[in-house]
Amino acid sequence: MAHAVTAPVSRPAAIPVRELLPWLVFGGLLMLLALYFVGAEQGATAIFSGMYVHEFTHDGRHLLGFPCH
Repeated sequence: MAHAVTAPVSRPAAIPVRELLPWLVFGGLLMLLALYFVGAEQGATAIFSGMYVHEFTHDGRHLLGFPCH
């Protein structure tokens, strides 16, 4: 006599928004910082002197469509 064995059904764990919100805000701030460095640094709003940041993000500027020269 053969018995069918059923696998237990697992449900995904719910993630509360209260725990997720600080990480979303942190990620959003990091993205804004990255956008500043790629798009605006070494322009009128430059924080660092020299061309180091510009040269580091140069290819990223062209990839994202920012003119830099």
